Amino acid sequence: MADTPTGVELKPDLTDDVALVTGATRGIGAEIAANLADLGATVYAGARDPDDVTAVDQHAVRLDVTEDGEIRDAVDRIEREQGALDVLVNNAGVFPRSESLHEMDVADFDDTMAVNLRGPVVLTKHALPLLLEGAGGRVVTLSSGLGQFTDGQMDGGYPAYRLSKVGVGGLTAYLDGEYGDQGLIANAVSPGWVRTDMGGDEAPRTPSKGAETPVWLARFAPGSPAGHLWKDRERIPW
Repeated sequence: MADTPTGVELKPDLTDDVALVTGATRGIGAEIAANLADLGATVYAGARDPDDVTAVDQHAVRLDVTEDGEIRDAVDRIEREQGALDVLVNNAGVFPRSESLHEMDVADFDDTMAVNLRGPVVLTKHALPLLLEGAGGRVVTLSSGLGQFTDGQMDGGYPAYRLSKVGVGGLTAYLDGEYGDQGLIANAVSPGWVRTDMGGDEAPRTPSKGAETPVWLARFAPGSPAGHLWKDRERIPW
């Protein structure tokens, strides 16, 4: 593991923090929620079906990120029950296996953007008042190496997924530019190729490994770097 990057300060635990994780019932999201709870956070686990959340140390919350009403209700519930939100992890995502753009089903594009980009945008919008109330509210949004566009790797299909993750980069940079001076710490993270329903059985990484850097980013203390894309606790190019 690389040394801690310059400027990064980590909270030793999250015992005073409230966290919301989307897509928290399986894969990377379930690991993130479990690890945040282990660090002492009060964790709200977002799920399309709250009955799928079985962890006794998490609060199940109905949250389909494509449903604006469920987004508002989830944030309102957290405000009502906790009066605070310190960490938002935008994890929910879909990955249609489409070929090149001229072969892509437009419905796949619309569905992917709705979950991977519009969902985080709208949820973050509604969560921002709570995130900005405390010192150093954190937004961690799951991205991907397939969304990196500055190093000549934008080929190989999956246009809907790739473009949704490019948008996640834009959202992260915008949040830092617009709210960084108010203390918000917004970062994106590539978890790598992980063995999940999305990643498939051939992926080399476990969900636990994929969750490591998102959880690390959720521990960033005020003044830590923001507005970046990270992988394996190192900053990587967009």
